[in-house]
Amino acid sequence: MAETKYEKYVITEIKPDLASALYAGKPKDIPPGGATRLFWLDDYVAKGSFHVQCVWCWKASDGYIEQAHTHDFDEVISFLGTDPEHPYDLCGEIELWLGDEKYIITKSCLVFVPKGLMHCPLRISRVDRPFLHFVATSSKYYDQK
Repeated sequence: MAETKYEKYVITEIKPDLASALYAGKPKDIPPGGATRLFWLDDYVAKGSFHVQCVWCWKASDGYIEQAHTHDFDEVISFLGTDPEHPYDLCGEIELWLGDEKYIITKSCLVFVPKGLMHCPLRISRVDRPFLHFVATSSKYYDQK
């Protein structure tokens, strides 16, 4: 089938030839622990896009899956429970640090991380039911400092 005008903006899988320096390759390779990366979107995938990624979390991590870092851009980190009867129940537990404060997350949430704010480490402490982890940034590419 010939490519349609806007087909390039509909992302249905991870691009195997993605050139991003932080992309590790296969969806099941990252992040460590019991998770599957579903989608990765940035300017390499769709010209003009900002960075977005989606991860299906289905098992607690063995340790921290992300170390403390900052960015030169704003970021939104989210965790979304999948129980339709209790959508605000994460059905799990996340440890996330913002600056020098530790947060234990047990509810579906969005976390705004302004540019320059030290955040993480991040650990998936418990998963009672798989949940979705979603990140969006104001940058075309994802990088850490």
